[in-house]
This record gives sequence, structure tokens and C-alpha cells, in this order.
Amino acid sequence: MSRLLDSYETEVSPSYRIFGLVDTSVDTYSPHTDRANWILSAPGMVYLQVPPQVIRASVRLESWSTTPPEDDAQWCGTADVEVQLPGGELALETIDGGQTQVPLALPSPGLYGMRWHWILNHQRGPFTSPLADQRSALLMVPGREEELRGADQYCLVRIWRIEASEEAE
Repeated sequence: MSRLLDSYETEVSPSYRIFGLVDTSVDTYSPHTDRANWILSAPGMVYLQVPPQVIRASVRLESWSTTPPEDDAQWCGTADVEVQLPGGELALETIDGGQTQVPLALPSPGLYGMRWHWILNHQRGPFTSPLADQRSALLMVPGREEELRGADQYCLVRIWRIEASEEAE
């Protein structure tokens, strides 16, 4: 059974329609990935594209012992990604603001799964898609005001270590 090991909450001001979670031991760069996806990843880094109207995002990071339970709440978006964290020390990163250390305990360096959930503040919309070639208005999901705390966007990021036996498969 999966259990919550640690959590950390903060706010971030995305810049250039992006913010990320990075391993501090990795030299970060802009990943050369498909900008048609919300999540951009490369070894040691995962970035979320955000609507250009997002000025403040409330973020909750959670470290789990194994794959966390599914969250049946309504979200504007959800994405899973696997990422190698060679140092196991995390920071939130924006282009303008650089890195801010994250005091989230991870079991060890290695391969991790991450599940990103996000919701936009329906009271501050409309929001337009940040995805390449899709500058249309986004559907809004009401609720979760307690997590938004007045921010434009709320992100829940659940992180868990993928065991060595799973890596070999």
C-alpha cells in the first residue's frame, strides 16, 4: 500500500508560459520536446506549460512510497511522466526566477514517476492554451478554491520512486 512520505506547498510565478521541477545536480536547459504537450521532460527535469494568463500558481508536491492512489477529483489536466533524478535533490525553476530549492524528501536518486494534475481558477479566466498551434480557450472546471488560494492555477505533483525491478522491465 502506498503512503505519503512528505509534502511541500509553495507558490511560483511562471515565466515564458512555463515552470518546472528539476534535479539540482543537472544542468538545466529547454528540453527539445513536442511543444504540443502540456508536460515537457528530459533527464533531471519536468516542465509544465501554462496558459499565458497565469501569473501565480499554487503548487503542492508530494513524495510517495510507491505509485499513489488515483485522484478522482475533476482536473483541467493530468499527465504522467517518468524522469531520472540522478541527485534526488529538487528545485522549482522558472526562466526569469532561476531555481528555488524544494525541501521535499525523496527516498534516493533514481528513476521516478510523476503525476501532474492542474486546475485553473475559473473566477480569473478565460485562459488560452499554451500548446503550440492550439491558442484556443480552455474549458474551466469549477471548484478547488481552497487549493487555489487566489492563485490563477493549482498544481498537484505526486512523485514516487520506481523500484529497480520495475526499471529492468
